[in-house]
Amino acid sequence: MKTQDRPLDEDDLAMADLAEITDWTVLAGPDDDESGPEVVRALVHRVMRHTTWTPWPLDAGEVIDDSMVSWGFTTRRGTTMIVFGGLAFSDCPDSGWSAYEIGPDDIAAAETGLDEHWPDHLELATRHWGAPDYVGDDSTPGFEDQWEPGSGAGRRHLAVWLRNGAQYHLYSTKPSKEPLTTAVGVNYAVYID
Repeated sequence: MKTQDRPLDEDDLAMADLAEITDWTVLAGPDDDESGPEVVRALVHRVMRHTTWTPWPLDAGEVIDDSMVSWGFTTRRGTTMIVFGGLAFSDCPDSGWSAYEIGPDDIAAAETGLDEHWPDHLELATRHWGAPDYVGDDSTPGFEDQWEPGSGAGRRHLAVWLRNGAQYHLYSTKPSKEPLTTAVGVNYAVYID
């Protein structure tokens, strides 16, 4: 198993960016299977109208693929955000602890690493988002369905903050042998209602 342990600087900026959005209902898109240029353009216009985020530009001659349902944005703090009609998350690959190339005999070490680094991520999120509405981990019976049905599935830790039109989830991936989990870390996403 290999690990990466870097400062939480990128996550600090991204969480501050997410904290600035007070009403996610205006960013929510239709909950359907539509995709393509019209869907992406509508998403880009919603995000531009209600945030200070700048959409990724199209290169000369580039077109939006018919299968596209999301778009990338850059915040004023320099964070990359990926936004869908019902989901938003930051792209911070050089922030925090993660383990990768996990083998079947590395599960306990991966769990230990997550348990050791979870409190730092939770403290940072709490600093930006306030006290969570829920915090739990897989040591609790019924954890998978404790917050909402299935919300803890595949998670080792979970914290949730309720916002107008969204839920912020901070979570860690639960390592398993079957099927083998090859990478774990602490992540966060905004589930837009």
